Amino acid sequence: MEITKEKVIDALRNVEEPDLKKDLVTLNMIRDVQVDGKNVSFTVVLTTPACPLKDLIRRACENAIIHFVDSEANVTVNLTADVTSKRNPAEILPGVKNIIAIASGKGGVGKSTITANLAVALASTGAKVGLIDADIFGPSMPIMFGVENEQLSVLEEDGKQYMTPVEKYGVKMLSIGFMVDPSQAIVWRGPMASKALKQLFTDAKWGELDYLLIDLPPGTSDIHLTLVSAVPVTGAVIVSTPQKVALADARKGVAMFQMDSIKVPVLGIIENMAWFTPAEMPENKYYIFGKEGASELAKKLNIPLLGQVPLVQAVREGGDCGRPIILDEENPAAKSLLQAAAALAQQVAIRNAHLAPTEPVQTIGY
Repeated sequence: MEITKEKVIDALRNVEEPDLKKDLVTLNMIRDVQVDGKNVSFTVVLTTPACPLKDLIRRACENAIIHFVDSEANVTVNLTADVTSKRNPAEILPGVKNIIAIASGKGGVGKSTITANLAVALASTGAKVGLIDADIFGPSMPIMFGVENEQLSVLEEDGKQYMTPVEKYGVKMLSIGFMVDPSQAIVWRGPMASKALKQLFTDAKWGELDYLLIDLPPGTSDIHLTLVSAVPVTGAVIVSTPQKVALADARKGVAMFQMDSIKVPVLGIIENMAWFTPAEMPENKYYIFGKEGASELAKKLNIPLLGQVPLVQAVREGGDCGRPIILDEENPAAKSLLQAAAALAQQVAIRNAHLAPTEPVQTIGY
């Protein structure tokens, strides 16, 4: 039985993308089909390099060729990725495919730590990642990335000066912390803080990015409103710890993004400090802050739970020394964070496949 490209493509119509619920051919995810006797090769273009289902898709493709075309075929499936986007390229940051806000209802839940690790995790998969430290009054990213003494460089183009983001661990980053004396308190009124945030968008050369993560201040403030009015945000992630007081504020954070005047899709919740695991007893779990609180909240609000990250000492140490824990692949917290990053990328792809583009907020009452 002769194997042809047409038969290969027809066989792949039986392989469904698990999240998008359509076959790979209809989704235009099959490229470069090659046939040489019994040897068949083709490329599957995933919606993100962080796709958690890539192995499942690969096996399904191999099985489809063997079952529908030739049981003796030698199948080679090459995987690549083209991150999807619903942003208008004519908008601010035209080279940025997805803008993701990372928020929390209250401080102290580890939002910045989670954001830093998500950024590095996504970059480690091959995605182009940027990070804006929008916590204007308490910028922490320079410390978490070990670049607190870095000096920003400036690029002049068409008579205008642009900031060049600092790059480390594959992540491009800007923070208000690069622009002020780290030993001095930042005492600004709301309009000044909002102007500073806008400059991190408009006065910087970000280039091409698959994901731009925004580390927002705790709560709901001028900075949040500035973000959703300045740029169309792909979606938001809420970080919370399991205890009741944090969950009450996390619920408010979700409600803010779901307001009729804002309407930013909430991509999911990440439960930080889900349990304590001592380094010398990695199998033990102690639920210091309560058990499954954010998980239950996600169920009540019908929002995905992107991950549960344990409380381990190495996470704090990594943030203090400027080396995010995600770089230690064997650490249990790193494994949880890598899974959360993959789940986030997955939800971005689902959001882009099924929802209309987010519109920038025009006016919000103060």
